[in-house]
Amino acid sequence: MTSGGDSPGMNAAIRSVVRTCAYYKIECVGIYRGYQGMIEGDFTLLTARSVNNIINKGGTILKSARSDEFRTSEGRKKAHENLIKQHIDGLVVIGGDGSFTGGVIFNKEYSFPVIGIPGTIDNDIFGTSHTLGYDTALNTAVEAIDKIRDTASSHNRLFFVEVMGRDAGFIALNAGVGAGAEEILIPEENLGLDRLLESLIKSRKSGKLSSIVVVAEGDKSGKNVFELAKYVEDNMPEYDVRVSVLGHMQRGGSPSCFDRVLASRLGVKAVEILMDNKTNLMVGLKNNKVITTDLEEAITGGHSINSELLRVSDIMST
Repeated sequence: MTSGGDSPGMNAAIRSVVRTCAYYKIECVGIYRGYQGMIEGDFTLLTARSVNNIINKGGTILKSARSDEFRTSEGRKKAHENLIKQHIDGLVVIGGDGSFTGGVIFNKEYSFPVIGIPGTIDNDIFGTSHTLGYDTALNTAVEAIDKIRDTASSHNRLFFVEVMGRDAGFIALNAGVGAGAEEILIPEENLGLDRLLESLIKSRKSGKLSSIVVVAEGDKSGKNVFELAKYVEDNMPEYDVRVSVLGHMQRGGSPSCFDRVLASRLGVKAVEILMDNKTNLMVGLKNNKVITTDLEEAITGGHSINSELLRVSDIMST
């Protein structure tokens, strides 16, 4: 099942799980709409041919949904009864920390085997260097910022570009460095309005007539990106300030080669560790090797921003 926000590479992971099951002669069942579909018994048998031609598609063929009902013990009881009725004896959850939290609770209550595959563009899961969809979202953001820079340069404008990342600045930091942004604002590092202004004044004095500021949606400098833009406009009237919010376009699109390969590797590992009677684990990538992490640790382990990349960002904005 896929759960929570969709991300490019989820279909590739579904394909990998299904075909690994077919290889080992295990019956594979798809659950539509995540935990809500589990409660409603919305299941379908998946064969190797069911997943033809989906490796290149964004989104998820199994759909995704939030489920308030699964947060209740009654909802989880219904879900468990449906799984038993269908003779399902193991669960692969493709999603982020919210989806994994549901899996951990479900495993504790019913001792039901659960394996997690990290699928979220935010890359904010502990125990893996990359989550599914992160690489694709980065490339989408960089391509969009490159196009915005053409306009910024043509009109001597300052653009604030908001990218996704409510609690984590991985997309903003990496896309900002990759696209040559003058400033990058992320939740982990509160730059502050005064320092932002100082930096932009310095850039202006050095001869820069246009600038790009990449802002993670969870940045704490202002209430939102529009407030940031208004503050700069009020204090630097010489700048023609514009705002561009990339929004959900970062979630969509055909997954990159990296995400397709990662999804294929993680799907195989997820099925094989279920076959070994292991549970409550997440499969992930570390030093280009597929590893496992305790599911609870994946949720609570936190994430740390790359300090070396922050330093690079400071140097490149000179």
